[in-house]
Amino acid sequence: MGFDPEFALSTVPTILGAIGTTLLVAISSGLGASALGFCFEMVRRGGGTAGLITRFLIDFIRSTPVLAWLYFLYFVLPFYGIRLGAMSVGVIGLSLYFSGYLAEVFKAGIDAIPKGQQEAAKALSLGRLDTIVFVIAPQMLRNIAAPMGNYFVSILKATPYLAVLAVPEMLGRAFDVASETYRYAEPLTVAGILFLALALVISRAVKRLELRLFKDSSH
Repeated sequence: MGFDPEFALSTVPTILGAIGTTLLVAISSGLGASALGFCFEMVRRGGGTAGLITRFLIDFIRSTPVLAWLYFLYFVLPFYGIRLGAMSVGVIGLSLYFSGYLAEVFKAGIDAIPKGQQEAAKALSLGRLDTIVFVIAPQMLRNIAAPMGNYFVSILKATPYLAVLAVPEMLGRAFDVASETYRYAEPLTVAGILFLALALVISRAVKRLELRLFKDSSH
C-alpha cells in the first residue's frame, strides 16, 4: 500500500484543526519556562542555601526525561489529592523541564555582560530589581536571542509528548486518523510538514528579533 497524496491532503483539515492547541501549549510552555528559568538563575546567583538548592534543582530537572515529569504530574499527584487537567499537566511539565535548560542560557547571557555594567548600576544606587530590569535583562536578551529561539523550537517539537495524555495536539490528531484508517504514512507526514513549517516560522521570527536587538544596541 503506497503513499496516497490525495488521502494525505484529505487529512490536512483534521490535523490542522489542532494547530491552535499545539501553539497554545508551545507558547504557554515557552513563557512559563522562560519565567521559571530566569527566576532560577537569579536565585542561583544570589548564593547561600537557596542558591545551592536551586543549583541542585536545575541539574535535577536537566537530568530527567520530559515524560517522567508528565507522568508524575498526571498519574502520581492525584494520589496526594492534586488533580490537574491534561492540558495543565502538559504546560506545567514542559515549563518545568525546559526551565532548567533556559536557566543555563540565561546564565551564559548574563555572564557575557561586562562586569562594569552592574558596578555602574550600584554606583547609581539602583536596587537589585531595577538593575535586573533596566540593566541586565535588555543586554542579556541580545546575547541569548539565538539559543533561546532554539529552545522555543524544541518546546514546539516536544508538544507531541502530550499525545500520551490525550491532549488533542497535531500529532495526536494524526494518530487518531491513522488508527481509524490504518494508514499511518499520510497523516504522520502531514503532521511532520506542519511542525516543520511552524519551526521555520519561529526560527525566522527569532532571527528578525535578533537583528532588531543588535540594530537597537548599535544606536
